[in-house]
Amino acid sequence: MARLEGKIAIITGAAQGMGAAHARLFIEEGAKVVITDLNTEKGEAVAKELGENALFVKQNVTTEQDWATVVAKAEEVFGPVNVLVNNAGITMSKSLLETTEEEYRRIVDINQVSVFLGMKAVIPSMQKAEGGSIVNISSMNGIVAGAVGYTDTKFAVRGITKAAAMECSHYGIRVNSVHPGVIETPMIVQEDTKAQVEEFAKHIPLKRMAKPEEVSNLVLYLASDESSYSTGSEFIVDGGLTAM
Repeated sequence: MARLEGKIAIITGAAQGMGAAHARLFIEEGAKVVITDLNTEKGEAVAKELGENALFVKQNVTTEQDWATVVAKAEEVFGPVNVLVNNAGITMSKSLLETTEEEYRRIVDINQVSVFLGMKAVIPSMQKAEGGSIVNISSMNGIVAGAVGYTDTKFAVRGITKAAAMECSHYGIRVNSVHPGVIETPMIVQEDTKAQVEEFAKHIPLKRMAKPEEVSNLVLYLASDESSYSTGSEFIVDGGLTAM
């Protein structure tokens, strides 16, 4: 039997990169998947590619109303949700002194507040489903320091994961965080940063960036019943960087 047979999942930021890789693997493993993103063109293209078990819903993850719409649409089309992957996020690499208040609040809203809103919106649906799994995508910078703004929010994701895991355990809902290192996605390998990232990759113990699918395999495990005794934990996929 497929590893996610009967599962109904919401994956945010799934129009490209890691989110799209997660969606493809989830569909292959038998799930029905609601793909969300602000990029309608790419999101609809991914949903079309994945077929009748995929649905695209345009979403701003920082608004409570959009979350309510996504969960309601998922229930209407597929049924109660039992997997949420909070994948949407942005990076920022400015110094503390250069970062404006507006920029800081934006990254907090997208990387941190969206995770709170997503869990709050989906838990009642998971209660209907009599259980579920929430996978919050953090970063290795939720374990070790990186840029101001990005690091702060990724540590926060790690913290809210633990708090939510304790609160949700009696609902049969598990909550875990995934901490990727340098992943070969469009957000990371942009023309203005590509050379810098490739140079940095030489110093990773495994000597390369990860493919998005390598993160997806871990997310799949946490979404499935195979990880039934894991909650409130960090799962690191960084090629050994945080072990240095």
